[in-house]
Amino acid sequence: MQSDPYSGIDNLEVMQEAVNYNRYLLDAIRKHATERSRIVDFGAGTGQFAIPLKQARLDVTAVEPDGSMRERIAASGVPAVGSAAELPAESFDLVYSLNVLEHIDDHVGALQQLHATLKPAGTLLIYVPAFPILYTSMDAKVGHVRRYTRASLSAAVYAAGFTIDRIAYVDCLGFLATLLFKLLDRGGGTVNRAALKLYDRVVFPVSACLDVITRRWFGKNLLLLAHKAGAAAPR
Repeated sequence: MQSDPYSGIDNLEVMQEAVNYNRYLLDAIRKHATERSRIVDFGAGTGQFAIPLKQARLDVTAVEPDGSMRERIAASGVPAVGSAAELPAESFDLVYSLNVLEHIDDHVGALQQLHATLKPAGTLLIYVPAFPILYTSMDAKVGHVRRYTRASLSAAVYAAGFTIDRIAYVDCLGFLATLLFKLLDRGGGTVNRAALKLYDRVVFPVSACLDVITRRWFGKNLLLLAHKAGAAAPR
């Protein structure tokens, strides 16, 4: 993961206003966590997810290479380190990474580090942007190296030693919205606050419902659930 100051922090700040979207991701994490789970937020950013999990009395440790954002997270009471290599081996029950893997050149190496931190039967939850055709100036601005397909994400996760339990496209209407954005893209790469709030309040809840039908074929993102190979998947 990059150690230079993150170039897309203004977009991260705007994304805090995506209430339904953020709740959807928090619910996805909580679904696989218990009160006793030790959790890693890999690429925690501003602490958008680690902080509310900590406030809910869950044991979460943040991994964030950007020094200023790491200090911000630590000030909220969440333990924070700069690299997954600093975490003890086989010590965590759940690792999640939301919109992070696409920033990393050696994504298999990063996943192998996460594999090493997990206990036997530990769970990996990954959320990434989907489809190279949707790559826009927004991706470029925030440092995305790639967007994924089911096949490319599965290959990276398998190569790191995980067994995949579930993988699905999500936010089908976001796929169409991003195509429209690409057609109108002027190259600035900045999230429009008003458009984001409108999409989040009105369109995203509908999109989440429609995903039940479209998740095998298309969506703006991919959600993957896996577990450490050589161990039974957690019940």
